[in-house]
Amino acid sequence: MKQKVTAVFDIGKTNKKFFLFDKDFKEVHKEYITFDEIVDEDGHPTENLPALQKWLKAVFDRILEAKEFHIKAINFSTYGASFVHIDENGEPLTPLYNYTKPLPETIVTSFFEAYGPKEEFLKTTGCGDLSMLNSGLQLFWLKKAKPEVFKKIKYSLHLPQYLSYIFTGIPLSEYTSIGCHTALWDYSKKDYHSWVYKEGFDNILPPIVSTETSINMNYNGNRIKIGVGIHDSSSALLPYVRSIKNKFVLVSTGTWSIVFNPFAEHAISDVNDNEDALNYMRINGRPVKATRMFLGNEYKVQVAKLDKHFGVDDDYHRKVKFDYNTYFEIMQDFQHCFKWESITDKDMPAKTSISYTKYEHAYHQLMIELVLLQIGCIREALGRDEIAKIYVDGGFSNNDIYIKLLSHHFRGKKLRTTKASLGSALGAAISISDTKLNSKFLKKNYALKKHVPFIIK
Repeated sequence: MKQKVTAVFDIGKTNKKFFLFDKDFKEVHKEYITFDEIVDEDGHPTENLPALQKWLKAVFDRILEAKEFHIKAINFSTYGASFVHIDENGEPLTPLYNYTKPLPETIVTSFFEAYGPKEEFLKTTGCGDLSMLNSGLQLFWLKKAKPEVFKKIKYSLHLPQYLSYIFTGIPLSEYTSIGCHTALWDYSKKDYHSWVYKEGFDNILPPIVSTETSINMNYNGNRIKIGVGIHDSSSALLPYVRSIKNKFVLVSTGTWSIVFNPFAEHAISDVNDNEDALNYMRINGRPVKATRMFLGNEYKVQVAKLDKHFGVDDDYHRKVKFDYNTYFEIMQDFQHCFKWESITDKDMPAKTSISYTKYEHAYHQLMIELVLLQIGCIREALGRDEIAKIYVDGGFSNNDIYIKLLSHHFRGKKLRTTKASLGSALGAAISISDTKLNSKFLKKNYALKKHVPFIIK
């Protein structure tokens, strides 16, 4: 008898993954691929959309023929800030423009001349600043810079919804993709911003449905429930929201460290002039207050410098554990020593100064300074909300010093770490299931671990 499974395509900028999950959301099959980027008409690197589309169909058709699996549902989790513009025949009109592509300064200037003032607009739409990272600005750019192409657009679909469209032929929009710093959404009105209607973009943005929406279709002779797709950051948050009863913040660590507050009672309009304070959206359209920092990237840069300075191998930092005496020595006469390369901070010195003779001391100093930045990020996401739990996942969840310091600084809160390697893929599977999650879900599926503050000697 075939095993009933839910299929998920989890599309990152580098790795493209395919998962099958059983009824208990356990992974039973996984495969992945990478594609070399191609370039757009300006020579800027971009996703190889034709290759991706071909791979999606090939993998799915092959799995449908597999003797051991019966696919009952499929969904899609992808990175955000990316539009696919299709014509009346459903064919892409442009490359999948990379969100790192620079926007002409004249476009941004003319936008704010029409729809500013800037600060008010950014707070209303939950954005940090405007660039191609805000997919709404891509539409504005296309209309002004490439009017002949723009006129041919029938629909503009965010990437998760385009992948769903490949299988259903039904164009739709959903909240998590609209809500990921697109500059399209007015969080105070809970609707598209007035500028979207003034530019007529509402005519090419498909109807909005809940992220939990699925379409029952006959696909190649198989009756399958097909999801509308979900933005990966919101997807990674979903298992926590569904399984935890009390309010919490999630610190998702990687290249970027993003703190999500899904229970924010105050919008980011209360935050002054912080371009790294953003709003995301939950699957039901409720706002998620978030703050972000390039913490993982900075860690990587500074550790490489420490390794070179002390002549240790690349993995040495992974072996360094928290030492209270070292911490106490540093805090006795604490001074900031590191000048950051990818983070701006008012407390950092003009240049890095390392006076330590031991790697372990220098590494503790680095972690203390990075965690101070992280604490500021968490406090900003918490705002005035009464929240007692902090969850940490991603790369830093395994860093002993990071966790010990965070636990120490938030002594009045409960700190938990999880290992969520399947995060966004699992969230996509959960979003189209009717399964109710309970408090044991994280323990069973995410290796939930409790942490207590160290004892102050």
